[in-house]
Amino acid sequence: MTVHHLNQLLLACSLVLLSAVAAVRISSRSGLPSLLVYLGIGVVIGQDGLGHVQFSNAELTQIIGYAALVVILAEGGLGTKWKEIRPVLPAASVLALVGVAVSVGVTASGAHYLIGLDWRQSLIIGAVVSSTDAAAVFSVLRRIPLPARVTGTLEAESGFNDAPVVILVVAFSAAGPVAHWYVLVGEIALELAIGAAIGLAVGWLGSWGLKHVALPASGLYPIAVMAISVTAYATGALAHGSGFLAVYLASMTLGNAKLPHWPATRGFAEGLGWIAQIGMFVLLGLLVTPHELGDDVLPALVIGLVLTMVARPLSVVVSLLPFRVPWQEQTLMSWAGLRGAVPIILATIPMVNGVQGSRRIFNIVFVLVVAYTLLQGPTLPWLARLLRLGKGPEAADLGIEAAPLERLRGHLLSVAIPEGSRMHGVEINELRLPAGSAVTLVVRGGESFVPLPTTALRRGDELLVVATDPVREAAERRLRAVGRGGKLAGWLGTSGNGGSR
Repeated sequence: MTVHHLNQLLLACSLVLLSAVAAVRISSRSGLPSLLVYLGIGVVIGQDGLGHVQFSNAELTQIIGYAALVVILAEGGLGTKWKEIRPVLPAASVLALVGVAVSVGVTASGAHYLIGLDWRQSLIIGAVVSSTDAAAVFSVLRRIPLPARVTGTLEAESGFNDAPVVILVVAFSAAGPVAHWYVLVGEIALELAIGAAIGLAVGWLGSWGLKHVALPASGLYPIAVMAISVTAYATGALAHGSGFLAVYLASMTLGNAKLPHWPATRGFAEGLGWIAQIGMFVLLGLLVTPHELGDDVLPALVIGLVLTMVARPLSVVVSLLPFRVPWQEQTLMSWAGLRGAVPIILATIPMVNGVQGSRRIFNIVFVLVVAYTLLQGPTLPWLARLLRLGKGPEAADLGIEAAPLERLRGHLLSVAIPEGSRMHGVEINELRLPAGSAVTLVVRGGESFVPLPTTALRRGDELLVVATDPVREAAERRLRAVGRGGKLAGWLGTSGNGGSR
């Protein structure tokens, strides 16, 4: 490749990224998951579009898709609040295991008896589309004010169910007869156990190290966090466990560990997540050949109807039966089983393995994902309102960034007071910070000053709080509690425990 060709490639990549970033605004205003816009960009520059780019390398697409999925799961895990998913962890785990089994069986039966596909192809399609997509779920649900139990269950499910689905798709796509069901169940249980153990261990060790070793530059913390997350995936996969479960659990452990420079780390992870989504979806759009999709539209719609109206609701009802979840929440969870790039990536596995009819499987999955994402994504807020599951506005949480002062055995907390914070009007002495911590500086309207005990805080202020190492977490909890409950926080039961960063 010459320098001229490299310049052309860089220009093309930058234009695609700029187009995709502009498309985020369109998707956020319309309620559509951004994956559809990115897929559209790939189709437009593909061989049937304006760019006429010839691309048919399914193996390369699968490799890049796996790498992008690791980054997306890491970003999702870093943003998952432990306090929200802890109460729903059993329900989400059952939904990710039993729910997948029910969905695969029902969807495969529909593909076999209604479309006429053979059982291997039907089982592959059933497994491929039974995984809810982490990127789609995270991007849509975090814009909808739903109860914490619903959001936590769906986010945890999308992070957990990739692992068993990948195992099933690989097993169904392998040469030779499909293993007995009890063999598959044993393999899934073993891989999940290995992946969970490695993910939690790597996450705990990584968070312990980052809290006890002060790095020379704040910009190294985001890189270190993502490197630890990717290490969890690689270690889990090399140990013949579920790397996807490992990276999600490791990232979730890191995300709830109160690490230094957390806002910068979170922003860095979100940026990488967007790049991974854009690259993955554009590549999948390039791989599809639109003029070949005509004969597969009707089969895709029929299978999608079975999946959406029968398999998904049945899997939710069966999985959540022991947990006594209200029918309104079950209805929303049934409709919120969003599919995205993950099923399309998994559909490349039979193509790489040379399964008969694999190209048709890919086309059916592609059409199914696009059609039902167009239907489900925009209607989720409407259904939530209809079921009266929306929640009112809450007090905006504080943004607190901690920088370790290693030689002084202390921490410098940077606190931003947002518009919706109930810290507005609270005086410095009413914060009642623990001994060993103090507000040393207030920045207001571009000017900084040392506050008096009677200085009243305002929305938009930025505070510098110095805290010794033993009381740093207590100081953060107190600040968050006041941000939620005002000066009477604590006396009225408002707690700062488990606050998001």
